Parts: sequence; structure tokens; C-alpha cells
Amino acid sequence: MAVELRPDVTLTPTGGGAVVLDEHSGRYFQLNRTGLLILRSLLDGRSPDEIATDLSDRFPVTADQARTDITRLHDSLRAAGLVTG
Repeated sequence: MAVELRPDVTLTPTGGGAVVLDEHSGRYFQLNRTGLLILRSLLDGRSPDEIATDLSDRFPVTADQARTDITRLHDSLRAAGLVTG
């Protein structure tokens, strides 16, 4: 899954995760640490299955649940017009 931030979107890490700013609309979105980890992994070209395995190894979550969460985050970012792919 090739994911890229749209050209007018800025990702800024914070102490608790990140802020994603849509410079065109002025809207911003907050990600917690896990959301940031998922987004960065997707931007690095990692597959949802690879990310889900990593999350299930690091946190008390099954790979299936992690995959569901990854898909939800990706779909939300796409629906908000923050990423392509």
C-alpha cells in the first residue's frame, strides 16, 4: 500500500503523538503515539500486515485487531484528504 501525505499536508510530531495539518483547509487532526507509528510506517512503504505484526509483538493486541485499526486510520486519513494511496 503506497501512502503519501498530500503536498499541502504537514505532519508535526508532539510529545504525545503528532498533529497533521491540512494547510489548504486549516483543519488539523491529532494522532496518538500509536497512530503516528502507523502513519510513519505506511509512509515508509510498510504493508498493513507488517505493521500489524509489529504492533501485536509490542502491545497487547492481536494482529487481526491491529490490522483493523490500521485500516480504520488509513481510511480516516484518506476521507479527510490528508493522504493519497
